[in-house]
Amino acid sequence: MIKLAIDAMGGDYAPKEIVEGINLALKEYKNVEFHIFGNEALIKQHLTASKQVKIYHTEEFLDMGEKDPFYQYRHHQDVSLFKAMRFIKEGNAQGLVTAGPTQCVIVGGIFTIKRMPGMSKVAIAPIIPTANGIPRILLDCGANVDAKAEHLVEFSIYASNVIKALYNLDNAKVGLLNIGTEEGKGRDLDNEAYTLLQNNEAINFMGNIEPKEIFTTEANVLVSDGFTANIVLKTIEGTAKGIGNILKKALTRNLISKLATALFLKGSIRQFKKALDPNEVGGAMIIGLNSVVVKAHGSSDAYAFKNAIKQAIRMIKEDVIMKVEKQLNQPK
Repeated sequence: MIKLAIDAMGGDYAPKEIVEGINLALKEYKNVEFHIFGNEALIKQHLTASKQVKIYHTEEFLDMGEKDPFYQYRHHQDVSLFKAMRFIKEGNAQGLVTAGPTQCVIVGGIFTIKRMPGMSKVAIAPIIPTANGIPRILLDCGANVDAKAEHLVEFSIYASNVIKALYNLDNAKVGLLNIGTEEGKGRDLDNEAYTLLQNNEAINFMGNIEPKEIFTTEANVLVSDGFTANIVLKTIEGTAKGIGNILKKALTRNLISKLATALFLKGSIRQFKKALDPNEVGGAMIIGLNSVVVKAHGSSDAYAFKNAIKQAIRMIKEDVIMKVEKQLNQPK
């Protein structure tokens, strides 16, 4: 039986959308226990009664605009997020899903769940939307603005093993995000990382990848520091949303175009939207911890949060943490 901890109070629309996301997951997963942390009265207003669910009441929760995660961790251990993390640390669940403030998730994860052996840093790693069907992880999307080259190597090994576990794909291809494809491009960090990635036998390194190749590259792992990858991720999200709006306006500007859209293009537009919609992925992995942690977008609706739950369950089923730890700690 998979046991999953849920922070019901994290997110812009918590607890309503979070709990309704759990309701959707309950319809799909009959072998999962959901241990929900948050305000019990508010949770019960939206929760479908089920023997698979247990609520752990908390009076406190984190504000989404929290600016000082270290202060919150030191002085507010009874907030829903941190209580859920302690529940995992004590061995009561195999994973956590939250839409709470990202830096609080990072700080709480490091100090409560702890880093796995072989990982110097943790990273935010979403499975990004894809237009060509190739599974692709982008990291680090914000946990470490000032990363070192060796950290990018650890991230690449971890993400490669996630691709292998989730998609049964051996020898995942790794690309280094850079301003040009030629060796020697970019900052000192990029050049040092290029050399380390190229010389590591555990990594199938294919060289530098320009951001314009995000949707067409054959790379399964796109790695960079937290500043660069975070900008790339937000650009992808904004571009997808913008293009969708442009198409909608263009295809509904008059009666004839509306009829054509309804008759011939509705299915294609739906497929396009689904391919690039981050809500279809659900959340970002917080990689490098001793347990599965999936961080859903703060603005997640019920459908997006259900997909974040789905991602966590899949990682637990495939025993991703054990497989990655084994790879990271092989004799060098």
